[in-house]
Amino acid sequence: MENPEFARLLGETADLMEIAGEDPFRIRSYRNAAAAIENLPERIADILRDPAREITAVPGIGKGIAGALREIAERGSFARRDEMLAKYPPTALELLRIPGVGPKTVRALWEHYRVSTLEDLARLCEEQKVRALKGMGPKMEQKILAGIAHYRQVAGRFLLSHAAAAAAELAPAVNGTPAGSLRRGRETVGDLDILSTDPGAIERFLAHPGVHDVLAHGETKASARFGSEGLQVDVRVVAPESFGAALQYFTGSKEHNVALRQRALKMGLTLNEYGLFMLEGERRMAGETEEGIYEALGLVFIPPELRENQGEIDAAERRALPALIEPEDLRGDLHMHTRESDGRATLEEMAAAARERGYDYIAITDHSKALAMANGLDEKRAVAFAAEVRRFNQSGAGVHVFAGLECDILRDGRMDLAEDALTELDFVVASVHSYMNLEPREMTDRLLRAMECRAVRALGHPTGRVLLHRDAYHYEFETVAREAARRGVWMEINSSPERLDLHAALIRRARELGCRFVISTDAHHPKHLANIAFGVRMARRGWLTADDVMNTLPLGKFRAALGR
Repeated sequence: MENPEFARLLGETADLMEIAGEDPFRIRSYRNAAAAIENLPERIADILRDPAREITAVPGIGKGIAGALREIAERGSFARRDEMLAKYPPTALELLRIPGVGPKTVRALWEHYRVSTLEDLARLCEEQKVRALKGMGPKMEQKILAGIAHYRQVAGRFLLSHAAAAAAELAPAVNGTPAGSLRRGRETVGDLDILSTDPGAIERFLAHPGVHDVLAHGETKASARFGSEGLQVDVRVVAPESFGAALQYFTGSKEHNVALRQRALKMGLTLNEYGLFMLEGERRMAGETEEGIYEALGLVFIPPELRENQGEIDAAERRALPALIEPEDLRGDLHMHTRESDGRATLEEMAAAARERGYDYIAITDHSKALAMANGLDEKRAVAFAAEVRRFNQSGAGVHVFAGLECDILRDGRMDLAEDALTELDFVVASVHSYMNLEPREMTDRLLRAMECRAVRALGHPTGRVLLHRDAYHYEFETVAREAARRGVWMEINSSPERLDLHAALIRRARELGCRFVISTDAHHPKHLANIAFGVRMARRGWLTADDVMNTLPLGKFRAALGR
């Protein structure tokens, strides 16, 4: 069992305890332990097996949690979880994924109507019975119905990071190469395709300990579920001479492939997953490599991230594709949190992790006071922490730290901290964390006013979406992007796998309107710095080059761009 599974079971138990209205301190202990396990670089299972190690040495894990972890390792559950599941059905946890439905609401639904499934909840809203509960009403019923519809729409989808982790484990085991939506860098994926030329790939795939629920099994293809979340994985074995054609075909997108096949037909050729052939005589023209396929069609190689039939084929024919940004182009990360607010590491630990990645600089951007639950900084703390950052820079740590802040944009567009305090900082990210449901015109005005603050250098996660959970808030994007370009406020591409915000279409449009960008992780732990790879994928999907992204600049030029 891997760390995420341990963390999931603890987190689910905390949710069930919260539904039951139990002691907040005990609930928090489970949540803290789950977070500690998720962020732990070692496998919990290995520590438990080592007689020389004591699991309580891991910060956040006390004796009670240690006992639960031992039970989980032995039988896949533990007594406290079993006790809660005897009280509430596991389907009740799914209700918590619907906006507006919190633990107290789930408890009330269960106590009054014995509601424990989405189907029951939707029926109750349609019958207008939810409004009878305290604190509910007709608008909440409609919000819940909309939330259920959205949840059903995304059910069966997985974050890009989840699919990437599965591919990192499975692809080497079968000597394979991931394809599909993962290879194109889509924000979410429905399943994972892996191609291999190894005849033993199928057997090794099915023997993998994380594989279960075999859906199909043949000589050249197998489909099964992987991991506790049940991601469907398809492994295909293809002939070496067809590998490039198969990789191109199964990478997609469908629209890109249709356009390529039409181009091939106009040239007297036919393209399929086995190769590129002459229409007459079936002579093979290409197939062993993707590069060979595109070259035979009169095109330069098209990176997978661009294969969406959004002008990339015409650009490839004209030899006009951009030189897309690469992860190694980045010189720093400009959005991260420490224990000063809701991060899980110190300034020194975040800087050390950045230095290990070879960065020249970072910005520490803890939350502002409006996010009280995140221990946000007020004016006095923000200025004091900036002084601490500058003292740290004098220590010769090998990476320069800009004193920053992620400052909340209040409902009326004012910044959460006074401007004279913000001007004491090096780098201010302005973000929306509240009042997501404003009318588009009001939200537009809110963002425009925020950018009037002279201290603001970037607009953080600019649409506020949380993948598979919350849609973007609505505003006149082009109006805001034009103003950002005019004022020199950079658009953030947030690399957090749950956000990946901005998405490709908006990145490309913002670039056309003159915007510049920063790619940042929004890291709350040193290991989150690795998520920068996902932000780079979004930037590539948006056709960005290194010149479009400000944190590709070396320290001196970046400092000059800040005006510092």
